[in-house]
Amino acid sequence: MNTGRPLLYLDVDGPLNPYAAQPERRPEGYTTHRMKPKGWLAQHPERPPSSVKPLRVWLNPSHGRALLNLAGHYDLVWATTWAEEANTFIAPVLGLPPLPVVPWPTKPAPLPDGTFWKTRHLVAHACDRPFAWLDDELDERDREFVKAHHDGPALLRWVDPRVGLREGDFEALAAFARDL
Repeated sequence: MNTGRPLLYLDVDGPLNPYAAQPERRPEGYTTHRMKPKGWLAQHPERPPSSVKPLRVWLNPSHGRALLNLAGHYDLVWATTWAEEANTFIAPVLGLPPLPVVPWPTKPAPLPDGTFWKTRHLVAHACDRPFAWLDDELDERDREFVKAHHDGPALLRWVDPRVGLREGDFEALAAFARDL
């Protein structure tokens, strides 16, 4: 459904779950959750699910409120390999409603121009709608690709996977929406 608002593509690991933080130093404001999404269980095919140690996920509940505040200006969309499981595991912890999910190819192919594998899919998914994208795997090649292949405004915001989303990220998203 196109509401006329820009899309806000949300990655989980990195922006919402600062997985690269030092294991003994959970970032301030985050709570620890133990989860067994299908993708995690698939990494241990030799073991029954009951014997797989849960994945440690750090989430900051205040991010849910901040994202809901942005929802008046954006259509929020999961752009994560968690896929629909982001609605099962992540959204309830953050207090988010179920969100649409970008469908990914089963086996993303490496790209010769060095762009992140998600980039082409998000450009196609946006279909020239303005969008902002939060991810920890973005670089200048992705920005150049979007600029060359997307007719609408776009904000690609790299998030440090050691610290997750910060106030400056939310300010940048609000400013982008305001400037449209």
